[in-house]
Amino acid sequence: MRKFVMAAVGGTLASVVATTQLVGPLLAQEGARPQSVYEQLDLFGDIFERIRAQYVEEVDEKDLIEAAINGMLTSLDPHSGYLAPEDAADMRVQTRGEFGGLGIEVTQEDGFVKVVSPMDGTPADAAGMEAGDFITHVDGESVLGLTLDEAVDMMRGPVGSEIVITVVREGVEEPFDVSIIRDTIKLTAVRTRTEGETVVLRVTTFNDQTFANLADGLAKQVEEAGGIDKINGFVVDLRNNPGGLLNQAIMVSDAFLDKGEIVSTRGRDPADGDRYNAQPGDLAEGKPLVVLINGGSASASEIVAGALQDHRRAIVVGTKSFGKGSVQTVMPLRGNGAMRLTTSRYYTPSGRSIQALGVSPDIVVEQPRRDPNAVEEEEPANPFRRTEADLRGSLDNDSLTPEEIEQIQADRAKAEAAAKLREEDYQLAYAIDILKGLSALAPRD
Repeated sequence: MRKFVMAAVGGTLASVVATTQLVGPLLAQEGARPQSVYEQLDLFGDIFERIRAQYVEEVDEKDLIEAAINGMLTSLDPHSGYLAPEDAADMRVQTRGEFGGLGIEVTQEDGFVKVVSPMDGTPADAAGMEAGDFITHVDGESVLGLTLDEAVDMMRGPVGSEIVITVVREGVEEPFDVSIIRDTIKLTAVRTRTEGETVVLRVTTFNDQTFANLADGLAKQVEEAGGIDKINGFVVDLRNNPGGLLNQAIMVSDAFLDKGEIVSTRGRDPADGDRYNAQPGDLAEGKPLVVLINGGSASASEIVAGALQDHRRAIVVGTKSFGKGSVQTVMPLRGNGAMRLTTSRYYTPSGRSIQALGVSPDIVVEQPRRDPNAVEEEEPANPFRRTEADLRGSLDNDSLTPEEIEQIQADRAKAEAAAKLREEDYQLAYAIDILKGLSALAPRD
């Protein structure tokens, strides 16, 4: 036993000595002159050779170099990074509007993976993922401590395979699992429809198709309504839109502006700044606009919302946007890889940056959150609810013609349909109600 104790003490002392031998030279260098860039590059080379020669397992030299490059870029900000050849190819495919995956845009916050937004019509959207959700586990494995790229790699897989994501959601006491089947994501950049007399333009992403989809969809809805005079306004729905191409954000903003600045960008060198202005022509022909945003509206979405808000061209409704006020430039590299580097900040026409602040809505409207554990109960109809018209022997209305009565009943049916929309999408229903109110106050011919 005594020998065992002595051996243990001896091991402890050996470790102390070893530690002292490592720390000593580092301490001795404190206060020395700063290393030049070339000396630091030599240091990098020394470390690379030590890892390659002495690490406990054989390592792939290419992976080491890529990890070092990515570490250098990701240390700058959350949006800069290295794209390996396969990732660069995936990004080029995404900007064209079709790719494989779950259909969620994610970022990293305090070590956790945070959902910026689920994309419309994707497996993640169908499974009930929401902007602001935190992903803690993928198939039972924790993502805490992983880089964002590593966590995303865990979520990738073949089309048709199942993935189980553990989610923490504000307002829900316990974490819960969400099962998603991976699929090919085909994004329709803009979906259009008409609710009553309001045209709803749902912009899901800013890719190469966005402006063309918006212009075509808007024209089609106006034509089906019988002309612009039959439309009381437009809702531009940017909720859960993670952004995309800067030029598409400028074109969408320009679609509703006749003149003035849309956005400006400023880099480290003032000479590198750019200013983008609107050209004459308004697709909505001056009709009122409401822009819908939420915490999942980021980047290009915020450019559009900020431009239309600053020009007082639209009322912005919803909740504060994500707050990504920087522009990334994708630079091709040798070997078919690419570098995504933050090169400038962007500013709304009034000169404000939304970086880390977001766009504040003119009217704050919260969307009721879905509780995945809640059981919905349909309210039973009241069989005893009656009106004057139901009473036996009630008098007829003698002030209206049958046609006028029929018109009132039709208008009532539209109002009831709009009220029903509040149960499905409260924020959108609120936006449509605003446009109804504005049209009611408009002067009549």
